[in-house]
Amino acid sequence: MSEPTTSPTPSAPAVQTPDDDSVGAVVSLYQKQKKIYARAVSGWFATWRWALVWITQIVFYGLPWLTWNDRQAVLFDLVSRRFYIFGLVLYPQDLIYLSALLMISAYGLFLFTAVAGRLWCGYACPQTVYTEIFMWFEHRIEGDRAERMRRDAGAWTLERFWRKSATQTVWLLFALWTGFTFVGYFTPIRVLAAEAMSLGFGPWEWFWVLFYAFATYGNAGYMREQVCKYMCPYARFQSVMFDKDTLIISYDEERGEPRGPRSKKADPAQLGLGSCIDCGLCVQVCPTGIDIRKGLQYECIGCAACIDVCDGIMDKMGYAPGLVRYATQNGLTHQFDRKQMIQRILRPRVLVYTGILLVICAVFAVSLFTRAPFRVDVVRDRSTLARIVEDGKVENVYRLQIMNAAEREQRYRIKVTGIDGITVPSNDAVAIQAAEARWITLSAQIPFEVSQQLGAGAHVIHFQVERQASNATEETVTIQEKSTFMVPR
Repeated sequence: MSEPTTSPTPSAPAVQTPDDDSVGAVVSLYQKQKKIYARAVSGWFATWRWALVWITQIVFYGLPWLTWNDRQAVLFDLVSRRFYIFGLVLYPQDLIYLSALLMISAYGLFLFTAVAGRLWCGYACPQTVYTEIFMWFEHRIEGDRAERMRRDAGAWTLERFWRKSATQTVWLLFALWTGFTFVGYFTPIRVLAAEAMSLGFGPWEWFWVLFYAFATYGNAGYMREQVCKYMCPYARFQSVMFDKDTLIISYDEERGEPRGPRSKKADPAQLGLGSCIDCGLCVQVCPTGIDIRKGLQYECIGCAACIDVCDGIMDKMGYAPGLVRYATQNGLTHQFDRKQMIQRILRPRVLVYTGILLVICAVFAVSLFTRAPFRVDVVRDRSTLARIVEDGKVENVYRLQIMNAAEREQRYRIKVTGIDGITVPSNDAVAIQAAEARWITLSAQIPFEVSQQLGAGAHVIHFQVERQASNATEETVTIQEKSTFMVPR
């Protein structure tokens, strides 16, 4: 009977010291992060990516400069707690709309990911967009991949110094402009521009302009792929939303292998080779530095740069395009054509996401369309629950906040119902300026005889606030809010 064998206990990584003189030297056990020199690429997907870069940036940088009703069209005024979005005036009480927008964004992300992978990451994510812009500046000033690698590997020269300095200057200026625009959504941008001329920003404006500029400069200029690989949580849980019928960027291994270089005139079948010529360009154009030929990897952001460059090589070699393409795992396994793969997109998961998204969007749109032009909050005066006034009536005091969501002055008349004989001593219409929120102190009274009939305690009443029509075409709108009337013992 043989004795049982035991496996050795794992030990810590050893650090070799070639001679006694090296004792005490610090040796790194981790590989230094290599800089990725992404190669410029052109093609159908690159055109789409740049189209979205232009669209998103025109919206971001241009929107604060638009005017609407003699004000900034989109402004989140935190000081006055009003949020202007074209014709909408929202208050903090309208937080439900922000929740709805977040739900729409989440389910939209789930839907797009289930259908075609990381479309958001590859085309419209701010990290991708700003990385593309910063890389474009870098390419224009320092040259393409080979030129940048050759210059960075050599000694510092006057040319290298001025090119690096020019790149950093352009990056910083663009980042500062981005930070300025971001703050322009919270402080009127024309006021902010006037302050910028004299560097007269307030402390918080300085902080957010510089903070957002620093984040843009660091993330898009230096961290780039590290944000996508290590900081973004989406890369870690994206696989939960994938299945074998999700369109992902795939390498057709059956067609491409075995890979190897060859002459353009050579017949790959006679050489026993696949369509991949092992040029490595798919790796060189990848912004995260991965090799798509190794299969689906969480670092892949779905930008499709490898598809564009591979199709270009296939065209030069005289081969059919699509060695690297959008495909599904089932499609590659069962050799489905494009039509068959697209037909399998309408599967239960996609239909559920689509249905939920449509319902949320419909409810959101109806809620916005039918939203009341003003809001009312009723708060009891807690200093005095109830009191007897001179004429023997029982009085309760309330504070009403009326928020005018219209951008013109409105007049409101307040009534109280719920108890026989209840009245409001002053029934004058209340005028509230455009987009103004105003607190109004109001008393409600009931005859003493009625209070005796009701008995001591709290009794339900309703405040009816009626917006008066300012012209013949405007409708009268009434909002009713519930409260209680206290009868003392």
